[in-house]
Amino acid sequence: MTMIITEFDRQRLKDVLTVACAQTVTPDKDLAGFLGAYYRAIVVPSDEVPRDVVTMNSRVDMYDMEYDVTETYTLVYPVDSDIFTNRLSILNPMGMAILGRRQGEIARWRSTNGEHHLQLMKLVFQPEREGLLNL
Repeated sequence: MTMIITEFDRQRLKDVLTVACAQTVTPDKDLAGFLGAYYRAIVVPSDEVPRDVVTMNSRVDMYDMEYDVTETYTLVYPVDSDIFTNRLSILNPMGMAILGRRQGEIARWRSTNGEHHLQLMKLVFQPEREGLLNL
């Protein structure tokens, strides 16, 4: 599936990814995969992003199929992340897996514990949908 991101998110992510790549000799598999998706992404103006797409600062209910639990996360930039309040960094493998995905899709990523699957159940808040175009 091709990632959909806004022009604004693409610009801000470029800076975040540049720093993340500069801090490592070789990007790990998650970051390398995300970079590939980022470069292949469909880029749209903020006011034209589909209303069911996870963008930066979106809040989404996600169903963990393995543990049969639903949790709500807000996708944020690393500086704003706080896993204790479910503010998920875009540089977290789960954060990378959900950006640009649509409500109803299943996000997948691998960790040392194996492959994880989360279904994006409901997009509770999307800044662009609320008219907040440059959060």
